[in-house]
Amino acid sequence: MTLKRTLIIMLVAVVSIMAEAFTASAQNIVRKRLVNPDSIPDELVLVGEDTVHMIIPERNYGRFDRGLFNWLYVPKGKWAFGLNASYGELDTDDVQVLSLIKNVDFNGKTYSIKPSISYFIRNNQSVGLQFNYTRGKANLDKLSVDFDDDINFDLHDISYYSESYAISTFYRNYVGLGRSSRFAVFNEVSLEFLSGSSRFKRPYDGVPKDTRTIITQGSLNFSPGVSIFIQENAAFNVSFGIFGLKFRKERQRTDGVDEGTRFTSGANFRFNIFNISLGMMVVI
Repeated sequence: MTLKRTLIIMLVAVVSIMAEAFTASAQNIVRKRLVNPDSIPDELVLVGEDTVHMIIPERNYGRFDRGLFNWLYVPKGKWAFGLNASYGELDTDDVQVLSLIKNVDFNGKTYSIKPSISYFIRNNQSVGLQFNYTRGKANLDKLSVDFDDDINFDLHDISYYSESYAISTFYRNYVGLGRSSRFAVFNEVSLEFLSGSSRFKRPYDGVPKDTRTIITQGSLNFSPGVSIFIQENAAFNVSFGIFGLKFRKERQRTDGVDEGTRFTSGANFRFNIFNISLGMMVVI
């Protein structure tokens, strides 16, 4: 059984077990609509034994009222358990896109697992912790590049491996999009601390070189997203990392000899297709 298939089976199994285990809890969040004739278009709903407003009152800080409402999505006092997982593979067929690159023998894969737990401190607002394990590896057995008679070269026996662990604390604010409480958009702010290492092996002048890098990183990230309840207490989330501040320290050694330490920092504001996170969330 391949690693890809194993991860998919694990993700489906975990979601199924969580949904089954919390079926009884779902009865406490079944929403019985109680129409309040004195409050239009607001309504009252019964969440467990509490009666809450469907429209969350918010202070108007501007001069303009655009008639937008923040509908109730998840009420205060609920716990949410999440799981994000990703997997990707590259092989020779994916890199043979240019006629200049020939005789390619390449393969690589990466995957990550991100469990999380959060608590709704207010209606539609939660704080929580997320853990992240990421691993990747790639092997380039051979590659030939031929620009012309004067510029051509070969690469071979190159390998790369990386592994990292991270923990982050986050605040997420949902904006419900209707009375059904099924759809919402959100913005997430997270503070993450990461520790990891990488290993780069390649030949140099016929001599094999082995470079190891120890990485320590802190980052502040802003990630908008979309959330959809596919069952009474199970939601599917998609988030996009579009802005972040990063501070990074790297210490490098080659063949057991220290080569130096580097500090970097920077800000990033752009949409990155490789920074899309898909996951499930169960609310109890």
